[in-house]
Amino acid sequence: MNSKPQESKEQLSKLPMLSQNPENIKTLHSAEDFRYELLRQIEKAKHRIYIVALYLENDDAGREIFTALYEAKQKQPTLDINVLVDWHRAQRGLIGAEASDGNAALYREFSEKYKHSINVLGVPVRNKEVFGVLHLKGFIFDDTVIYSGASLNDVYLAHKEKYRFDRYHILANAFLANSMVSFINKTLVSSPAVNCLSQQNRPNTKTLRPAIKELRKQLSLANYQFTPQMRKAGEVGITPLVGLGRKGNKLNNHIKLLLASATFEITICTPYFNFPKPIAKELRKALQRGVKVTIIVGDKTANDFYISPEEEFRTIAGLPYLYEINLRTFAKANESSIANRQLSLHLWKHENNSFHLKGVWVDNEFTLITGSNLNPRAWKLDLENGLLLQDPEQLLLEEKQSELNVILKHTQVIGSYKQIDKLDSYPSEVKRLIKRIKRIKADHILNQIL
Repeated sequence: MNSKPQESKEQLSKLPMLSQNPENIKTLHSAEDFRYELLRQIEKAKHRIYIVALYLENDDAGREIFTALYEAKQKQPTLDINVLVDWHRAQRGLIGAEASDGNAALYREFSEKYKHSINVLGVPVRNKEVFGVLHLKGFIFDDTVIYSGASLNDVYLAHKEKYRFDRYHILANAFLANSMVSFINKTLVSSPAVNCLSQQNRPNTKTLRPAIKELRKQLSLANYQFTPQMRKAGEVGITPLVGLGRKGNKLNNHIKLLLASATFEITICTPYFNFPKPIAKELRKALQRGVKVTIIVGDKTANDFYISPEEEFRTIAGLPYLYEINLRTFAKANESSIANRQLSLHLWKHENNSFHLKGVWVDNEFTLITGSNLNPRAWKLDLENGLLLQDPEQLLLEEKQSELNVILKHTQVIGSYKQIDKLDSYPSEVKRLIKRIKRIKADHILNQIL
């Protein structure tokens, strides 16, 4: 065995971890199942509910979840309920929509309607949304953790005719739940930068700048705290990881270690094909040492920013095409690896639904469940977390394979870069936009924040 993978694997095995009975890990396979599970867990919670997501939307599905939370609070006023969402995202409408009070209007409406209110807190990771958001994930119900990269709205919860596909894992583990709740309370809830979104007179972001700067500093140093356990025979090790910024980012550092540890297989999902340089570098090295690499990415039409050519064009609609250009460039550079089947590129597309999966599987032993998009934005700007599962006895192999089978069901394998559309075939508005971006050499800058 190459010494570098062995060294990386040994470093991972020394990580502090919690021992987890594999029977208490369940994978859901659809957005609809995720929605029903959230509602079920809200209804049966006895002590605490902590929800952390990018947003809880003022639409039918968002209101359904929010109503369930409020009804639970009315039945049990002592139930500890905290909802944390991104501060900036909560106070604006959808991209391209008219100016509005955003989802904060929903939070205020409910707080005024019900006797017992719940905490809805806005977390500002940076002074402006474009430079970093709350991308932390986790839904904690008593001693159960549901981890998904999904936010809460109609499409993520398959409430109507469309769904946005993600990964959904349920882990019954009191120690993990306690660690995640402790992090939320000590690092986020207690920060002066974090404020209630239900109040009509919210502080102006400008007045919060010193507090935001201090919060970002604290987050860059933060860890999940727990008493490490020896992984028991017949159990799986779990390490919760958190990361923010370029320096000392523990989540990023362990993603690099994870890829460097691979000896025969890496499978990686990302909705936005734009790997940061360290990931691209580790994937090149893995291919050089003979590792089989499988990358699953959404087709441009399955991107959540995609707008059909028949609809009115908006600048944001150029994003899926920029990601596809990146994918085509990558495929062309690795054409020989694709030809000898060492590199497999899978494009996901299912009717008019969208793709939002992220994660890494390595050598049937390691699984990373994360909300990180594995792109430069996640790597440098957003607050991200993840759960690293170590399974040397391959106890989760069947669970892993069943999840991958569902993911791969609606994918097409790319046999050559020539199968991927190129600029000349794009709608005229998209062509003009991309040519303008390249002419002013803004594509490099865009790739750092997309």
